[in-house]
Amino acid sequence: MDPLVFAAVLCAAACHAGWNAAVKGSLDPLRGTVLTAIGAAIVALLFMPFVGLPAPASWSYIAASILVHVVYFAALIESYRTGDMGQVYPIARGSAPLLTAGATTLIVGEQLGWLGWIGIELLAGGVLLLSMRGGRDLARLDKRSVGFALLTAVTICAYSLVDGIGARLSGNANAYTVWMFVGNGIGMALYALARGQGVGVATIMHHWRIGFGGGGLQLFSYGIAIWAMTVAPIAIVAALRETSVLFGAAIAVIWLKEPLRPTRLVAALVIVTGLVLIRLS
Repeated sequence: MDPLVFAAVLCAAACHAGWNAAVKGSLDPLRGTVLTAIGAAIVALLFMPFVGLPAPASWSYIAASILVHVVYFAALIESYRTGDMGQVYPIARGSAPLLTAGATTLIVGEQLGWLGWIGIELLAGGVLLLSMRGGRDLARLDKRSVGFALLTAVTICAYSLVDGIGARLSGNANAYTVWMFVGNGIGMALYALARGQGVGVATIMHHWRIGFGGGGLQLFSYGIAIWAMTVAPIAIVAALRETSVLFGAAIAVIWLKEPLRPTRLVAALVIVTGLVLIRLS
């Protein structure tokens, strides 16, 4: 894999972990997610005059991406409501790379070498291992939250596939990203209103740093991934994005002073091994 693309996607994964950490604990999951989506949409609007329009062939993919992202956030929010974020999130993110690799092989026809497949499997396994924090925690996993976590994984696979194909058809990954994020902000605001939990002006003004900071990181992070999917296999990029869980674990240990469990060390080693194989593929 090209070293520039590899490094760029890892940077995007770190930003993804950063905006999740910024939002966590600031508001309830729904309001925090919607606030960040609105912030990302406003930041995207600022770039709209400079990026132009994506090709007409990609507009249906932008619409599909907005719909899938709303379902993704809805499933993720529900999984957070009923389960522990430290377990639910890795289950969702760990399952997604394998689903995406299979889908791109069958639908897009991308052929991954054996190093790429082994790297993706190790990376996914390491991400899942981060959620296995002991027998008692595992035994307490709620079936409903796990179900929503797996639905989240399916939507991650879906939007990765949709955006990878759509960005390639757009002829302009930046334009695709900007227009998709504007639509996503509108979609999430409408979803919150439908749930009777709209984000008002007062909330936006009070938490504007989280909204614009988290939204800007979200736009930057996924924008890099969308560009990368136009120059590299979708499955590889999607797998590399899941290293955000590793960066999130590092943030938890270094800044939040959470304990460094042996399981986390093993999981980190497995993920890094997967990254090396992906880099060599």
